[in-house]
Amino acid sequence: MTTTDSDWDVVLRPRLTPIVAYIAAVIVATAGIVVGLLLKIRYTGAIIQTADQVSMAVLGVILAAAILLLATPRVRVGPAGIGVRNILTERVVPWRDVVDVSFPQGARWARVDLADYEYVPVLAVQSVDGERAVASMDTLRMLLAKYRPDVTGA
Repeated sequence: MTTTDSDWDVVLRPRLTPIVAYIAAVIVATAGIVVGLLLKIRYTGAIIQTADQVSMAVLGVILAAAILLLATPRVRVGPAGIGVRNILTERVVPWRDVVDVSFPQGARWARVDLADYEYVPVLAVQSVDGERAVASMDTLRMLLAKYRPDVTGA
């Protein structure tokens, strides 16, 4: 079953990391393409073929696509639980498994605390986002109190 963002109470995403990822991806892709184009400008003793030029450009685009994965983190909160997508996959943690949501001092991002001292990192709420991260944590804690009023940390 596919869920949309409208099936969730709130969807949170980082602000600064995607911007940095987009800029870095453009730079890497452009560098790969430009280097590929410039490989045959003059003879250097190495035999450069068109396939080498294309490979260099494609490598730049592939690396840029990999960098863009850093722009995908999000956390969705709703009746089903907390859905955390960090880089590639999304994990939906049911409310019955959630012990707390925390942002340990000195940590770079938040986490969903589970039983037995396990946790799921939440890259969508990052310390680099400052006040936005604070507001996101307030929202997460409010929804935790709504859906898990029995949790002592809420």
